[in-house]
Amino acid sequence: MSTPVDPGAANQPVSNVGDDFGLGITLPGTATVDESGRRRTHPITPLIHGVTAIPIGVIVVIGFGAGAVEQFGIGGIALALIGAIVICLIVAGFSYLGWRNRWYWFDDDGDFRIDSGVITKQERRLQLSRLQAVDVAQPLFARLFSMAELTIEVAGSGDSRQKLQFLTLTEARALRAEILARAAGLRQDTVEAPEVVIATVPPKDLAVSLLLSSTTALLLLLTALILAVTFLTEGAVGLVIALFTGGIPLFVVLAEFLKYFNFTVSDSPDGLRLKFGLAKTESRTVPPGRVQAIEIVEPFLWRRWGWVRLRVNIAGVGAEDSSGNKEETVLIPVADPDVAHMLIARVLPGVEVSSLPWHSAPPRSRLRSPIQWANLAVAWTDRVFAARSGRITRHIAVIPHARSQSVRYTQGPWERPLGLASVHVDSTPGPVKISARHLDAVLAAQVTQEQAQRAGVGRADDRTIRWAAEQKDRPRDESTEETGS
Repeated sequence: MSTPVDPGAANQPVSNVGDDFGLGITLPGTATVDESGRRRTHPITPLIHGVTAIPIGVIVVIGFGAGAVEQFGIGGIALALIGAIVICLIVAGFSYLGWRNRWYWFDDDGDFRIDSGVITKQERRLQLSRLQAVDVAQPLFARLFSMAELTIEVAGSGDSRQKLQFLTLTEARALRAEILARAAGLRQDTVEAPEVVIATVPPKDLAVSLLLSSTTALLLLLTALILAVTFLTEGAVGLVIALFTGGIPLFVVLAEFLKYFNFTVSDSPDGLRLKFGLAKTESRTVPPGRVQAIEIVEPFLWRRWGWVRLRVNIAGVGAEDSSGNKEETVLIPVADPDVAHMLIARVLPGVEVSSLPWHSAPPRSRLRSPIQWANLAVAWTDRVFAARSGRITRHIAVIPHARSQSVRYTQGPWERPLGLASVHVDSTPGPVKISARHLDAVLAAQVTQEQAQRAGVGRADDRTIRWAAEQKDRPRDESTEETGS
C-alpha cells in the first residue's frame, strides 16, 4: 500500500537534486534570449528529436535489411544503416526549423505567450489566472542529455495544452516556479517553493495492485477462455496463440507499472507535486483549488488489503490531447483509506468523505440494477455533491458545487415504470463521472433543482482562482488566444 511519510521526518524541505535521473552529461543552460526578452528552448532540441527517431531507423534496418542483403550483398546492410541515419537527420532538420521559429515569453499582463510556426506563424496566449497544472517530464531520450519538457495546462476549450521541448532540468524547474508564482499573484522572481513528501507507493505494492486490478483479472479470464476454446477446437497445436494473447495482461500491467513507478506525492505552497515514472519521469504540480472532481475507486480484489485509487478531473488534463489520446489523471495509484482521505483533504479542504450523509436508492431499484443497487446513493453538503455506485468495483465521485458545469435529470424507459430517475452533474473532461443513478424520481427532481442553485452559489463564492493573492480584474474571458498569419 502507499505509505505516508512520518511527519517528524518530513519537516525539512526535500531537495530537488535527487530528482534528476539524467543518464548522460548535464548541459549548461544556453537558451537564446532576444532583445525583446523572448526565449528559445535549448539549442540541443533538434538533436534530441533526431535521436528520438532512432527506433524508426531500427525498423528500417530490420524491415529492409534482409532484402537489401539478398539484393546487394553485405553492402545492403550499409545501405539500410544509411537510410536510418538519413531519417534521423531529416527529423532533426525539420525540428531545427521549428526551433528557430519558436519563442516563449511573458507579456505585459503577466500571461504566457508562445510564438511558433515555419510556414504559418501562430501566437498563443495562456491566461495564467486559469492555470490548471504545470508538469515537468523527462522522456527517455531527453534523459540521455539531462533535458526535460515543460507542459502547461490551462482551463479552456480547444488546444489549452502547450509543451516546451526541451530545456535543461534546472531551467524547466525555474520556469515552472515562475509560472506558478505569476499564476498565484506572487512576485515573478519567487524561487521554487520547497516541498515535503507526504505519501509514497512502494514498487511491490504497485505491482501487486496492478495484478489484482479488475482490468487485469478480466483480461486473464478472457485469455483463459480463448485458450480453452482453442484447445478444444484446434488441439494442442492451437495453443501457439498463447504466445500472443497470454502476454496481453502482463503487457498492460508492465506499461502501468513503468508509468507509476516510484510514485511520490509531495506538499508545497504551490500545490501537490506528483512525481512518477521509470522510462519517462514526470513531475506534475496541481495548484490549490484546481481539482474539478475526485473519485475513490475500490476494485473487488483490493478490499482484502484495504486499497483504493484516487482519480481526479483537472481542466485540460486527462482529456484528449492533440493526438487523440486520453490520459487517466491519478492522484495516487494505490493507497490505504487513511492516506486517501488525507490527500482528499489536501485538494478539497473541509470535505470528509467518510461522513457524507448518503441517501440510498429505493429497494425497487434492484429491478433496474440487480447487481449494484444496494450501493447506489447520493449525498450533498454545503460544499460538495457526491454519488456512489458499483458492486464489483466501488466508486465514490465527489465534485465541489463551484466546479459543476451543469446538472441533468434523466429518466429512461426502464426507470419510468419504477418511479426512478438519475441525476448527472457534469464536470470538465476526465476519468471522473458524477452520476447518481436510479434514485426515487421525486428525490431526483428535488436534488436536481437544489443542485443547480447550490452550483450558482458556489461559483459566486469561489475564491480559488488566485491562491496566494487577490486576482486582478481582467476584461478577457478566453484562456487561450491564437492568431495566425
